[in-house]
Amino acid sequence: MADQKIGGGARKILYTLNTIRKMGVTKSSKALTARNTCKACALGMGGQLGGMTNELGEFPSVCNKSVQAQSSDIQPAIPEEVFAHGIDDFAALSAREIEGLGRLGSPIFKDQGEDRYRPVSWDQAMEIAAARLEAAEPNRTFFYSSGRSSNEAGFLFQLLARLYGTNNVTNCSYYCHQATSEALASTIGTGTSTVEIADLSLCDLIFVIGANPASNHPRFIHQLASCRARGGQVIVINPAKEPGLVKFALPKSPKSLIKGGDEIASFYLQPRIGEDLALFKGIAKAIVADEAIDRTFIDQHTQGSESFLSDLAATSWEEIVERTQIEKAVIEQAAALYAKSKSAVFAWGMGMTHHHNGVQNIEMIANLALMRGMVGRPGAGLLPLRGHSNVQGIGTIGVKPVLADDVMHAIENYFDISLPEEKGLDTMASMKAADAGQIDAAMMMGGNLFAANPNAEWAKCALEKIGFKLFLTTTLNHGHFKGIGDGASLVLPVTARDEEWEPTTQESMFNYVRLSDGGINRLPSVRPESHILADLAERILPDCPIDFVEFKHHKNIRKAIAATVPGMEELAGLDVARREFHIAQRLLHEPQFGTASGKGEFATCKLPARVAEDDQYSLSTIRSEGQFNSIIYEEADTYRGTQSRWTVLMNPEDMAAMGLAKGDAVDLLSDNGKMIAVAAHPFDIPRRNMMAYYPEANVLTGTDVDPRSHTPSFKNTPVRIAIR
Repeated sequence: MADQKIGGGARKILYTLNTIRKMGVTKSSKALTARNTCKACALGMGGQLGGMTNELGEFPSVCNKSVQAQSSDIQPAIPEEVFAHGIDDFAALSAREIEGLGRLGSPIFKDQGEDRYRPVSWDQAMEIAAARLEAAEPNRTFFYSSGRSSNEAGFLFQLLARLYGTNNVTNCSYYCHQATSEALASTIGTGTSTVEIADLSLCDLIFVIGANPASNHPRFIHQLASCRARGGQVIVINPAKEPGLVKFALPKSPKSLIKGGDEIASFYLQPRIGEDLALFKGIAKAIVADEAIDRTFIDQHTQGSESFLSDLAATSWEEIVERTQIEKAVIEQAAALYAKSKSAVFAWGMGMTHHHNGVQNIEMIANLALMRGMVGRPGAGLLPLRGHSNVQGIGTIGVKPVLADDVMHAIENYFDISLPEEKGLDTMASMKAADAGQIDAAMMMGGNLFAANPNAEWAKCALEKIGFKLFLTTTLNHGHFKGIGDGASLVLPVTARDEEWEPTTQESMFNYVRLSDGGINRLPSVRPESHILADLAERILPDCPIDFVEFKHHKNIRKAIAATVPGMEELAGLDVARREFHIAQRLLHEPQFGTASGKGEFATCKLPARVAEDDQYSLSTIRSEGQFNSIIYEEADTYRGTQSRWTVLMNPEDMAAMGLAKGDAVDLLSDNGKMIAVAAHPFDIPRRNMMAYYPEANVLTGTDVDPRSHTPSFKNTPVRIAIR
């Protein structure tokens, strides 16, 4: 398009400088340089090498996401007088306005039948929390965590829940990368990245699939630009032509800024929404036809290739082209680049996992890697682009509804306890149980469960049916005001990561465990999550053999994790050695797989049924450059050129056929809800496809899930358009 923008550049430098000025140079410098892990994405930086240094020792490793996160933490406390306003007044604010209210500085409580929160003391708050949980049946509760909390708090959280009597322990990954965990476990025997960040400097090809790192993982763009600079290739697969993936002006590179940006994608494929699997089959067919498969690797290190190759042969090029709307010759060009590569890394985001066939999407990516022996050696492998800074760690230490048998038995033996054996509820199952009136109490540590859910009106109604909700958070969000209903709600203020009273640990998407020092003192009345959980356990588990007071000292939690979670043994002495580490048995630099066979397992994946009918459009929810997860920092999306989040991005030819001009208002209608008077905005996306912002567009999405990952299909919702 004529007004195509680039990512990064001078305006991002100015944005960062302006944000730092608002924060105060002294406060921002302390926040950004302290030895604490970045609070934003799981790409990871900080820890013992310093706040703006990544695990390769590269400095400065910082982006506007990290600055935005710190600007939120540095805010002063919300004045208590603000809580004279009712919940409806808060719910009417935008997400950005709520975030800008400041930090929560003291506990607030809304009792059953009341219409507003009121500040309470910590003693009152803990008495309320304990009494309400003691009154509930454990099997009628659930415990939910975001990916922001530390490993220490997460381990304590799941231990408290299980000793309380429930395995309904879940986390935000069921709404993001659970499909990745399922697919990689079945194909290569591990649920996480097979590469470390150093491998990205060894590869000559990087696939970026269903992700927009220019907006969501800005520091990953530097790795892509470096690959291009040394003569490598970057193949982007995304229905939308994202400006920051075409060209990006690297803020820390004067040369990149002067020349107007670096080319990022060397090849860009735009399949129709939901047709990624068909495209992957096309690439695989072309690889076979080009005789570029690694037969030696396949024979020695894999199983299931016969069925996989037979399925490829049975899939016609006509069907692949018709479904993807990409010509055969174009797909063959992409395959030829892959065929020539010596070391390739496949990176993907939630554009792959947020589908009813999300697990199969990732299995097919693994198939592409196995075909050419691109997993199980340095410089090549599989890289899920995780979102929140410790979402992977939260899963590692057991915040999930089903613990592995060896972990469960190790916990029981270590503490001399018995844990419940029933299979717990995952995130969507917990929500559906709430909707059915089967949940009396819920505890949410961080995050915004309301905004994370599909079908926003349904989610609101389901949450309203929970009689008591307990939140642990640094700042307020819509989840504290929507879905509250007539029940009781208690919100407890917690320390930010760099305010922790003792060091904590986090895990990056590269399986790298960092140590955060904490220690910054900003607000007098906030408490660490570990202290809150330990105090709560002392109150509701009086006969428990575990002395939870000891867990206020994080070194004791780390020793327990090291003794019970495979691969985390080095955690035990981390507070003394201060030597950060990669989790054992995860990086695959040799073709030794964790599957039952010890080999890579090819998966045979059938093309999914089409979602949209002929008179419908396929809608994908997206995040903007100015947000992190459901936190909104900016209303405008500078990369895509939109000024409001109440916008639908459409193919220009579709707009012209409907007589729509830029900015015209349309209504979007699905089986789940509607968005009224949304501004139409032209964008480079396939015809009959459209995009709208998350979480605003969640009102349109459905609660049906991938049967294997139990993840909703946020990225492919059938929608009709009504012109106003």
